[in-house]
Amino acid sequence: MRIIGVIPARGGSTRFYNKPLAKILGKPMIWWVYTHSKEVECFEEVYVATDSEEIKSVCEGFGAKVIMTSQDHDTATERLYEVSQHISADLYVMINGDEPAIEAKDIAKCIPINLNSNEFYVSNLMTDFTDPVEVVDTSNLKIVTNKDGICLFISRSPIPYPKGGMNYTYQKFVGVGAFTKKALQYYHETPRGPIERIEENDSFRFIENRKDIYYINAHCKTISVDTPKDIEKVEEYLKKIVMV
Repeated sequence: MRIIGVIPARGGSTRFYNKPLAKILGKPMIWWVYTHSKEVECFEEVYVATDSEEIKSVCEGFGAKVIMTSQDHDTATERLYEVSQHISADLYVMINGDEPAIEAKDIAKCIPINLNSNEFYVSNLMTDFTDPVEVVDTSNLKIVTNKDGICLFISRSPIPYPKGGMNYTYQKFVGVGAFTKKALQYYHETPRGPIERIEENDSFRFIENRKDIYYINAHCKTISVDTPKDIEKVEEYLKKIVMV
C-alpha cells in the first residue's frame, strides 16, 4: 500500500501571518512537523502543500518536497484533495502544519492495518484532555464518538454536558488524519452543510451526510499553535524531547 504524508501550509492568515514559518527553538515550525513526519516508516514520501513561494523556498532549503497549490482553498482538506489529483497514493495522511509537537509514533496511529484503498475511509486522531481548563477553552475542539470510535459530533463547546455525572474523560482533536482518494473526492464534490458553516469545521462535510469518520485515541501530547503566545509552550515541551 502506497502511503504518503502531506503537510498543508497556508501562507496568508489574518490571525497569525505566515504561521508555518514561525521560529520554534530557532527552526521554522514546519521544519519540526516535516522532521517528525519523515520519521514515519510507512510513508513512501512526505510533501509540503503550500500556496506561498516564501514557504516553498524555506521548505526546499531544508530538503522538503513541495507541491504548489491554489490560493483559493478554504480548508486544508481541499488542499489535500488537490494534492491527490497530482500524486497517486492509496492513503493520504494529512499532518497539520501547526502540530510541531506530534511525533512519528503517534502520526502512524491513524493508519488502519487493513484497508481497501478503493473504498471510502477517513480517520483522525484525538487525545485525552489532561487540564480541565482546556476543556472550556474554545480554541480546543472536543470530540464525541460512539463505542466503535465513529465520530458523533465535534464542537468548541464542552461536550457532552456532564448533567448525569462527572465520570467522563473528554477528548480533543489532534491535527492528523488519513483519507482514501474516494473520501477526498466525496469531500470535494459535496457542498457545505449548515452545521459545517456554523461550526467552521470541515469534518461535518462527512458527519452531516452520515459518512463515518473514525477517531483513534493516540494518547499523545499535542500543543497546536493557534497564536504567537502558544510558541513558548511548544518550546518548553520540545526542549524536553530534544534532550531525551
